[in-house]
Amino acid sequence: MESPEEKLAGDGLSRKGKRAPMQITVDVKLPEYQGLEWLKAKLPTEGEQWPKFGTSSLLEVSGDDYDPSREDVREYAKGKPWVWPARRICFLTDIHADADALFASLVASGGIRKTGPEDTAFEISNLGHETLFVFGGDTFDKGPSNLRLLRAMDLFRQRGANVVFLAGNHDVRALVGLAYIGRKEPHLAHLFVRMGKKAVPLFKEVYDLYFQNRRSKTRSRYSEKRLHEIMFPDASWWDEFPPIAREIMSEPKVKKELRRIREKQGEMIETAAQLGLTLADIYDCCLKLNEMFVQPSGEFNWYFRDMKLAHREGSFLFAHAGVDDNVASIIRREGIGGINREFRILFEQDLFELYHGSIGNTFRTKYRDIDLPFTEAGLRDLHSAGIYAIVHGHRNIMRGQRLVFREGMLNVECDCSVDCNTRENEGLSGFGAAVTIFEPEGAIVAISADYPYAKVFDAAASFPMVSFL
Repeated sequence: MESPEEKLAGDGLSRKGKRAPMQITVDVKLPEYQGLEWLKAKLPTEGEQWPKFGTSSLLEVSGDDYDPSREDVREYAKGKPWVWPARRICFLTDIHADADALFASLVASGGIRKTGPEDTAFEISNLGHETLFVFGGDTFDKGPSNLRLLRAMDLFRQRGANVVFLAGNHDVRALVGLAYIGRKEPHLAHLFVRMGKKAVPLFKEVYDLYFQNRRSKTRSRYSEKRLHEIMFPDASWWDEFPPIAREIMSEPKVKKELRRIREKQGEMIETAAQLGLTLADIYDCCLKLNEMFVQPSGEFNWYFRDMKLAHREGSFLFAHAGVDDNVASIIRREGIGGINREFRILFEQDLFELYHGSIGNTFRTKYRDIDLPFTEAGLRDLHSAGIYAIVHGHRNIMRGQRLVFREGMLNVECDCSVDCNTRENEGLSGFGAAVTIFEPEGAIVAISADYPYAKVFDAAASFPMVSFL
């Protein structure tokens, strides 16, 4: 009988030298990358079986626990009547204001043909017209240009792409800040500050485009002291906020929120000053951004207007972060339509509860103690609804997509650190790109610029009971 070490070497991995890719067991082709000459990102040209290791013993010997073993996945899937997505799905997430990462990821999906260096120089391929593109949220913050990315995404949808936009925590945080700047109600007064220093590059971007060579009416109308009073919570807020917040937030989360608001206020002012922005400049930029995103006639009103909380295909739930017991219960009773309706109601009526409550937990959770709980009851509700896996972003990872069990639920993690600022902060070389493709033939093809092979998941080999529609 082979030892685990011998079996490991036979499976293409040893502790010496470069390994070969694990053999793919499903008949699926990698996408054709069209227009690579216009991209900076490097994309894999070979595929390998995903997960890599067949058994837990091999996983243990390898020392590589990035994914569970295929044995672990089959054991979880046993007895569950999986339904595979009937159409081709491409999941792209956490692009964070980096249009270059968007185009590289779309080329990786096989959905577009890049024809030149300009953002307008692309065509949707025949395969792209047959694909549903699910954007998993976090379009805002971090990257070089929020507006450039949003204009590229708008052009993509205008040219006929079938798209779904899901809410990310950075997106909703930007919306609530822009919608409620200047409001003094205790549950609203801090929401602008909640945007924090990560929003300052967006303010700078808008300032350079629209205000750099114009006289500020705000500066002549308000003093810096008055602007500080308008934009930030006043002294009474620190006592008035906690009792209201406790209605939907745990005590540890309330305390953390108070601490973070103090920190974020100082960080925002300091970061703005470093970029040469005054409070008057920030206020002007916020009014302009409100016009662009919040007002019905705004250039980017479509982004929030069309946004959903979650999407379902077969046995897979697509969301930005995860779920809690309350959301799982709604899904069991009312389906995905139920949580999307609740999202739209709160979106229109109560952005505070949307951001901080159970619905908001869906785009914020990392299953920490301060997050709303997902317990055995929630797991049962999702399984009763026929949902056995969550596909999400939110947690950035650095070796391509991964499979992981969280609170007993199979997760497909897809935030592959594609934007340039995240890559710099994480010490990643090269340019980012990633897409997670659900092929109707029964495969997941996970492509990332940070992994040498496309990861190919074989549904028929992994799920003992699976239906293909």
